[in-house]
Amino acid sequence: MRTGAGVGERGEPPAHHRGGGRAVAEPGTDEPSDRLPSAGSRVFGSSASFQEAVGVLCLVSLLSALDYKYHHSEELEAYLKEVHAAHPALTHLHSIGRSVEGRDLWVLVLGRFPTQHKIGIPEFKYVANMHGDETVGREILLHLIEHLVTSYGRDPTITRLLNNTRIHIMPTMNPDGFEATVVPDCYYSRGRYNKNGEDLNRNFPDAFENNNNIIQPETQAVINWIKNETFVLSANLHGGALVASYTFDNGNSVTGTSNGYSRSPDDDVFIHLAKTYSFNHASMYKGTGCDSKQTFPDGITNGYSWYQLEGGMQDYNYVWGQCFEITLELSCCKYPPAEQLEKFWRDNKVALVEYIKQVHLGVKGQVTDKNGNPIPNAIVEAKGRPHICPYRTNEHGEYFLLLLPGKYVINATVPGFKSMLKTVDIPDNTANFSALKQDFSFPEVSVKPRLASCPRTPLYQELERSSAAVKPTLHILVLVIVTISIFK
Repeated sequence: MRTGAGVGERGEPPAHHRGGGRAVAEPGTDEPSDRLPSAGSRVFGSSASFQEAVGVLCLVSLLSALDYKYHHSEELEAYLKEVHAAHPALTHLHSIGRSVEGRDLWVLVLGRFPTQHKIGIPEFKYVANMHGDETVGREILLHLIEHLVTSYGRDPTITRLLNNTRIHIMPTMNPDGFEATVVPDCYYSRGRYNKNGEDLNRNFPDAFENNNNIIQPETQAVINWIKNETFVLSANLHGGALVASYTFDNGNSVTGTSNGYSRSPDDDVFIHLAKTYSFNHASMYKGTGCDSKQTFPDGITNGYSWYQLEGGMQDYNYVWGQCFEITLELSCCKYPPAEQLEKFWRDNKVALVEYIKQVHLGVKGQVTDKNGNPIPNAIVEAKGRPHICPYRTNEHGEYFLLLLPGKYVINATVPGFKSMLKTVDIPDNTANFSALKQDFSFPEVSVKPRLASCPRTPLYQELERSSAAVKPTLHILVLVIVTISIFK
């Protein structure tokens, strides 16, 4: 990774990268879901005793004193448990698995409904420290947690955000690597890898070539986590450079790599997402990078254009998780001195919040049958944007499509029945904390389609071979893959 220049002062972002907000209705009610708690109201429930209240206030005072230092595993776990104890109605703490050495992979969920998915409320996640020696993201996510829970009910924007978004925060994906980094280094240490010596950001199934690496416990835990949630938007936090990098990280001729760029069907959305972060960061938008040898216009880059990467997490999220993820490189020094952490938090604070708001881009809705029952596994795509692994509804019949403002044709397909097309004019609803809602009802359907999923094989490699043989359009090739996945 690159090292050199530090972060500078914040610039004013363009208007379309700034947030706002107004009231939106709660799911299933006419009540605004961004209302503030009344004066003196408590997050921990109306039945709490005075003694409990005093105890929680003491915990809050402890939380407000989160210091700018590196928190090792025991301290990190203790802090997350303190946050949850102080805000049980706003948070849910759970472990999604264990590292090779048995350390918990903690996730703190924040929102009005932290313990379970609610229809219409999108799921968002931040993951940090998957390279154990890249440490800034680990610490600023702890400060983001503090900022969110202490601002709820006081800051209208944060209150609306938490009322309308379920936010998952994993401060460390590689706790073993962090603990193994005994001597901090700006450039490289063995702590990058997990205990088995594997790079977790080269360990996921790859859509372009066979990844023969053995899936590690940390990787499998994240794969299961992605499968069990309906994540819409995500970012993974790294160090060693200063840039927002977006998918694809790998590629072939189908995605245009002959031109040094690996383009996804949603390239415009990814550019917007990366710019949203860079233009709200103190200096990333300047694009100066960390040395004079490499610059990043607007502080962003296509992953493949920077360097080719096989088995990366962001490509896996996009292809198999139906989740748009970008990679945020936040520090030129991988493991900077602790006294610099406060400045890193200040430099990233606005960008971290503005990026979460983008989960409300585009269109969302439900697909139902003639009786109003949800239809899971229906395919819902925007015309002209076919995904190699088609995006499907979840168990509640829900879909979420991140799209920039504009006019689109949304195609809903229940296998074995005629597709339904609807034209939508999508506004920029991120300031309102709710994507445009567009439901689909199939009056002739009364049975649920069979579960169909894409194989964890190099789908784009197969597409490239097919293209070389018959040169069909991408849309036709995707339809072929869909048919195979449904009827095999």
